[in-house]
Formats: sequence, C-alpha cells, structure tokens
Amino acid sequence: MWYKNILETIGNTPLVKLNTITKNVPGTILAKIETTNPGNSIKDRMAVKMIEDAEKSGKLKPGGTIIEGTSGNTGMGLAMAAIIKGYKCIFTTTDKQSKEKVDALRAFGAEVIVCPTNVEPEDPRSYYSVSSRLEREVPNSWKPNQYDNLANSQAHYEQTGPEIWEQTEGKITHLVVGVGTGGTISGTGKYLKEKNPNIQVWGIDTYGSVFKKYKETGIFDKDEIYPYITEGIGEDFLPANVNFDVIDLFEKVTDKDAALMTRDIARKEGIFVGNSAGAAIGGLIQLKDKLKPEDVVVVIFHDHGSRYMGKMYNEDWLRERGFLQDEKLTAKSILAKKEATEIVTFVDLNTSIDKISSLINKENSAVLVEDESGKIEIITQYDIINAISG
Repeated sequence: MWYKNILETIGNTPLVKLNTITKNVPGTILAKIETTNPGNSIKDRMAVKMIEDAEKSGKLKPGGTIIEGTSGNTGMGLAMAAIIKGYKCIFTTTDKQSKEKVDALRAFGAEVIVCPTNVEPEDPRSYYSVSSRLEREVPNSWKPNQYDNLANSQAHYEQTGPEIWEQTEGKITHLVVGVGTGGTISGTGKYLKEKNPNIQVWGIDTYGSVFKKYKETGIFDKDEIYPYITEGIGEDFLPANVNFDVIDLFEKVTDKDAALMTRDIARKEGIFVGNSAGAAIGGLIQLKDKLKPEDVVVVIFHDHGSRYMGKMYNEDWLRERGFLQDEKLTAKSILAKKEATEIVTFVDLNTSIDKISSLINKENSAVLVEDESGKIEIITQYDIINAISG
C-alpha cells in the first residue's frame, strides 16, 4: 500500500503512556504524539483543512499565494500543502521564534519575514499586521488567519477528538493542551465533551498571556501582557478559536519550568518534543492534586524537539537566562573545590577550563588566579580533575 502524496499521511498519531516524568501524578497519563505527522506537528491537520475549505469557497484560487502569520508549525503545514497543491507562501513570524523554525520554512521554499515580538498586535510592525498588509498588496493572495478561522477548530473536531476517543476506548477523563490559537483544545475538547460531558478540558497558559485571567474573571487585562520565552502557547489577544466554554480551567507555567520540562521529557521518556509539550506536562504536574488514580489523562505533544535545538536543548542558552543552576567549570568554580599547590601563570576568574588545562599542561605545573576578595589562589591539574569528578 502507498499514499498518493504526503498529505495523506497526516493524522492517526500514536497515543503513548508516560512512565517516568509523571510517576507522581495520579492516573494513567497518555501523550498524543503529534510529531509523527509529516510536518512534525499537530498543525498539519488544520493547515490542510483551512486550505481545502478556502479552495471550496473560492477564496484560494489556482496559483495563489498563501500569506500567514505563524510561529512556525502552521507555516510548515501550509508550506507542505502548498507544494503539493501548487501555491506560493509568504510567512511572517516573530523574532522570539527559534531559528530552526524559520530555516525549516525557508527549506520548503517559503518567504519568511521576521517581525519584532514586543509590539502590540495592532502595531504595523507586528507579524499579525504585516501579514494582513501583504494580503492586501499581493495579487491573488489569501490569508488563512489561523487564529480566527474556525476551520482550525473544525479540523480537530473531525480528526483529533475522534482519534483520542477511539484510542482510549472512551475512557479519557481529562484533556490537557497548551493553548495558542485555541483550535486544538477547542475542537478536540468539543468533540470529547459531546461524547462525555464529564471530561475535563484543561488549558495550559504562560505568564505574559491573557487567557487564564480572562477565563476566571471575564476581564481582558492588558497589564497581564508582557514578553515571554515559551513558544506556541499564550496570546496577547483573544482568538476566535479559543472556546472558553469548552475549556474548564487554565493553568500558567513559567518559561523556566516549561523549558526544563521540555528537556526532561526527552531525557526521561525518550520522546523528543517541543516547548509546548514541556509547558503542558509542567501544568499537569502543578494540577496533580485534582486527579485520582482511576483517571485517564491525555496530553497533547504538539511538535518536534528538532525545532528547539538552539534554545531549550542548548545549555548555553539556558544558562544565559538563568534556567540552569549548574555552571560551566571556570577558575572560580575550581577554587571552590581546591586544596593545594604551585604557581606558574596568572589568569582571571572567568578563564575557561580548557584554557586553564592547556596552560597547566604546557608549563607542567599550575596557574595562579586572583579571587573576588583579592586573594591569590593556585589551580593545578589535580584541582581540575577533582572539580570534574564532583
């Protein structure tokens, strides 16, 4: 058996039990692994649905140009479909998105325009505004508008919801989803609640986003809005696809917790996923007291870890933001563990371990360093070995 084209391989993604990272969370925790879609994310589903609906309505015509504001994953799905269907693509994104996402879009032949993150949605420089302007200026173009295009939610109502219901044999009690455009949680949640109104739908939000407060108070509070690092979830406006009636509660997760949890999923479960998965698991763990041993929880793992190699999977990037508590070995960290010895070459506290080791080997002795109090200390090869071994 073979498929007529790559778009036919979208969907029917596996449901996998988590065994280690959620060991202290009551219930059976299952991850919906959307990385097995051909574009490596759940956004493939709604990208094709939006295009097909636009073709049927006549909004997208043969040879047209698709213009969209995207954090990367929707763009990938659109670009992949555009290749098969014969369209061009122009995408706008923000400067907080990983370089890997931008490079991937360009690899599919799309034009990508990077816009500033820290501006209001209505600002002419925002990636929302730039995409809307381009739609007006580029002949024979169409903007999917994933935030307000209800085909987004409908794709998950038709596909993701039924898959989860069948895979759990109707036993699902909770759905946990990071919320960005709102299509995944709203469409999937709507289907599941129609099957069983008692199913709880939990949305994962981030600090700097408006969703949680709006759900709890009905107030759109601009003071809640500020720049954040977490990708793929949270917004500074209310997309039409976010159905607050379907979502039972929101839980906020910090940038740090989301980033470190993303890495933990790979290290503890062997599942290589992106930032929104880390946020979703972080939120689930924060909400664990609301669960019972008999519960069956499905968490959506939206996209693949390869799109975050320069961020969540880069230790230097994590250290620069204070997300990792360990520090690289330097003269300062070695002094904290040293006991003895001889002098040879003077270095400063921030000299790298490689440089110090090279100097010691070259002189076959030791290096001298002045600590923060002005005291002169000595570092030897023994001190380096001792520091590395803990």
